Amino acid sequence: MQYNINHDELVNMEPRYRAQVINSLSGFKSANLIGTRDQKNINNLAMFSSVFHLGASPALVGFISRPDSVDRHTLGNIQQTKQFTINQVNESFWQAAHQTSARYGDDECEFKQTGLTPHFIDGVNAPFVEESRLKYALTLKEIVPIQLNNTVLVIGEITDILCEQAAIKNDGYIDIESLNTVMVSGLDSYHTSKRLSRLSYAKPEELQKKLSVDGETEKPLN
Repeated sequence: MQYNINHDELVNMEPRYRAQVINSLSGFKSANLIGTRDQKNINNLAMFSSVFHLGASPALVGFISRPDSVDRHTLGNIQQTKQFTINQVNESFWQAAHQTSARYGDDECEFKQTGLTPHFIDGVNAPFVEESRLKYALTLKEIVPIQLNNTVLVIGEITDILCEQAAIKNDGYIDIESLNTVMVSGLDSYHTSKRLSRLSYAKPEELQKKLSVDGETEKPLN
């Protein structure tokens, strides 16, 4: 039997409880650390579960930044420098990644506080997370205010991708499961994945086929 949480109950929930409920509704989300650097060269790192694909040509990725009722170092740094990195979290450092959500001061470096390692490449001022096995750099393209709840949509264009070569298949598919990537549900629950299968491109009047991880046809689905 399913329980019906009506609008009045939702509005009157204790705020932290309501936040857990609402954050759980969207299911499993990617767990990413966003790396930035301020104009004083202090590195910043923050956990985000709101990163999403916006388009492949140009290669755009977005994320949601919450209201600025408290200092938002990530957003402020991106506005200053126009660069940031997104680093997928994996099983080797998910607890350290979660710790970056603590409210450190703007003069404190989350890398130092959590034991994670900053990594830089030419042309990108923002720090990558060395421990991440799939990460990419972005240049800020647009910040879109969302008036309904005072959040902002931050849109960046991908300039560099760092990924273990074996995870990139011949058809361009990146096998993130082989990189031990983790995901998050709610506000604080971390998970690993188990692939069911890849599937062929869906067409009307044509049976789908299972594909191997390399994109090769295996057999039609019954």
